[in-house]
Amino acid sequence: MYEALLNSHSYLAYVALAVLFLAVANAIIGWTGKKDFTLTKDFRISLFAMILAHLQLLVGLILFFVSPKGLNAIQTLGMGGLSSAARLVAVEHPFINIIALVFITIGWSKHKKILEAKGKFKTITIFYGLGLILILSRIPWAQWLN
Repeated sequence: MYEALLNSHSYLAYVALAVLFLAVANAIIGWTGKKDFTLTKDFRISLFAMILAHLQLLVGLILFFVSPKGLNAIQTLGMGGLSSAARLVAVEHPFINIIALVFITIGWSKHKKILEAKGKFKTITIFYGLGLILILSRIPWAQWLN
């Protein structure tokens, strides 16, 4: 079960990051290009990015509790006993990604209340962009790319 969750978390990350990047790029283009915010394209891209990011977080949280590198590592070694690589996986990665998802969710909620397209695109750009930056800052690249 652990291996299946780990593989799901790794492969879903590619899809979630690609769609989140697409949502941010689409919002930047819409904001700077003064385009109309459409339900068929812009709304759906932003919605799918949020859904995939939440799904990725859910799989990651389950993995945190069943993985020997998550909660088990903290309980076994204590916070002071974790190496920097172990601390990244057990503490920083989950914590920062939760904060990133809070930004993405706030951006989704705020954009729905705005009526003009420029404001919608701006809100998605800022909040989804912050979320994307936070996620990219705490990916355990050395472990992920191996």
